[in-house]
Amino acid sequence: MAKKGVSRISVSLPPDLLDEFDSTIKQIGYDRSKAIQVSIRNFLTENSLMRGAKGVVTGVLVMIYDHEVKGLEESLTDAQHVHGETIGSSMHIHLDERNCLEIIAVKGEANSIQSLARELMSKRGVKQVKLAIVKS
Repeated sequence: MAKKGVSRISVSLPPDLLDEFDSTIKQIGYDRSKAIQVSIRNFLTENSLMRGAKGVVTGVLVMIYDHEVKGLEESLTDAQHVHGETIGSSMHIHLDERNCLEIIAVKGEANSIQSLARELMSKRGVKQVKLAIVKS
C-alpha cells in the first residue's frame, strides 16, 4: 500500500551541479522539491524497460541513419511493417546529404517495442536509436 503524504530526504550534490540545478529550476519556475520529483519520475519512466516493464507502454523511437547505405531504407520500412501494430505514426526529416532522422510514435506491449528498437539498432547504416517511454 502506498504511503500518503510526502517523505523528506537529504541529497548530497557537488556545488557545480547544485548551482546549475538551481539556475535551471529558477528559469523554468520550479522549486527544488518539484524539480526532484519530476526528475525521479523521468528517471523511472526512462528506465522502465530496463527494469522489465510489462504491459502496454507509449513512447517514441528516434533514429538517425545513413540513407545512402544500400537497401537500408527498404529494410527499415519492412521492419516498421512487421511491427505495424505498435506504430502510430512516423516522421522523416532530411538532416543533410546522407543522414535522415526518423521519429516513430509507438504504443503497445513493452516486449514488442523493445523488439522493434533492437531490430532497428542492428541494421547496418543505423547510427543511433533512442527509445523514450512516457507514462500517462
